[in-house]
Amino acid sequence: MAEKKQSKEEKKLHVEVVKQMVTLSTSGFGLVAAFAWNSLIQEFINSYVKKWFPQGSGIISLLVYAIVITFLAVFVTMQLSRLAQKLEKEA
Repeated sequence: MAEKKQSKEEKKLHVEVVKQMVTLSTSGFGLVAAFAWNSLIQEFINSYVKKWFPQGSGIISLLVYAIVITFLAVFVTMQLSRLAQKLEKEA
C-alpha cells in the first residue's frame, strides 16, 4: 500500500514538474517572440515613420511606437480572451 501511495505521489510530482516546464518554456518563447516583434516595429518606425518628421523628433517616433505597441497588445489580448471564452463554453 505504501508503494502505491508513493508511486501516485511521485507520478503527481512528475506531472507538476512537466506542467511547470511547459509554462516556463512557453513564457520563454513568448519573450523571444515579443523581442522579435519589438525589433520589427522599431525598424518599421525608423524606416518609414521617422522620415516624415523633422530631424531630432525622437519623442514623436517613440510616441508612435508606444501607440502601435499598445494597440497590438490590446488587440491580441482581446482576441485571445475571446478564444479562451469560446473554448470554455464548448468544454
